[in-house]
Amino acid sequence: MTLPTSVEGVSENRRARSVGIGRAHAKAILLGEHAVVYGTPALALPIPQLTATASAGWSSHSSDAQGGLSFTMTGSASRAVVTLASDGLQRLAAAFKERMGVPGRPHLDVILDGAIPPGRGLGSSAANSRAIVLALADLFGHELSETTAFDLVQTAENMAHGRASGVDAMTVGAAAPLLFQAGRAEELAIGCDGLFIVADSGTAGSTKEAVELLRDGFRREPGAEERFLTRATELVEEARRALADGSPAELGSRLTNYHELLRAAGLSTDRIDAMVAAALGAGSLGAKITGGGLGGCVLALTQPELASEVARRLHDAGAVQTWVVPLRRLAPHAV
Repeated sequence: MTLPTSVEGVSENRRARSVGIGRAHAKAILLGEHAVVYGTPALALPIPQLTATASAGWSSHSSDAQGGLSFTMTGSASRAVVTLASDGLQRLAAAFKERMGVPGRPHLDVILDGAIPPGRGLGSSAANSRAIVLALADLFGHELSETTAFDLVQTAENMAHGRASGVDAMTVGAAAPLLFQAGRAEELAIGCDGLFIVADSGTAGSTKEAVELLRDGFRREPGAEERFLTRATELVEEARRALADGSPAELGSRLTNYHELLRAAGLSTDRIDAMVAAALGAGSLGAKITGGGLGGCVLALTQPELASEVARRLHDAGAVQTWVVPLRRLAPHAV
């Protein structure tokens, strides 16, 4: 068999497959948004219902694409999103080749099927990057350690968002809820079952804009940063204990408290506030904005028997779509 000219310079032992596949999933921050960038802890929830799948293959012809790589995104992503993703992918692929010692300039085709809506605080950029990194590793026959995968995704996140905490890059590959702080993560102890409803407001937020808005507030008001971080740390720790102790009502209360903290900092919107109020009015144990803010999604903790009513009320308040994410009690050894 004659190999395409596009794989010249790539050794035989690195051409393990004709197509490489990589997958990752969405995430939501339970508590700790923004404060986590300053080194305080955050609680994060994987959302396996929303996935990104990437395939990487050898081009059958030489390509004029930048870096010898062509990129296609399936689904309903806007042209602006595709262009931004394509630019980021070129840099991500270059970082992968440098890190893994890939020789030459092989021409590659990458297709990304991303079901995670962008700009909603669900980790779409991190999930897309992880799926692509794993697809490239699969194509080249490399076994990636979690540390290497995290480093590559984090590089892409820093390019996309500025100073990224790392929580997205870690959680889009996690199998269980995480406690994250200063680049380190561990599985959370969970002593209760429940349901989270994630509701999309239909409006994209901007992490960079939200970060700058919060930073401006800290600069204008002496002591504001310390008060924000102290309160955020208290709420995260109280929520962590509530999860471990099996106290869903206490956890829900802390979710709502954290929403009020973000709202007071100017990071919520009228629609988000209306959705939070609707979820609480329908019997949710707690509800909050999740992610960077200024748009995005609402996260509501509810009992299973109320889930359908909570979802209905969220849609009435402006949600364009919702997803149900189970919170499950983990094995006793999980810490």
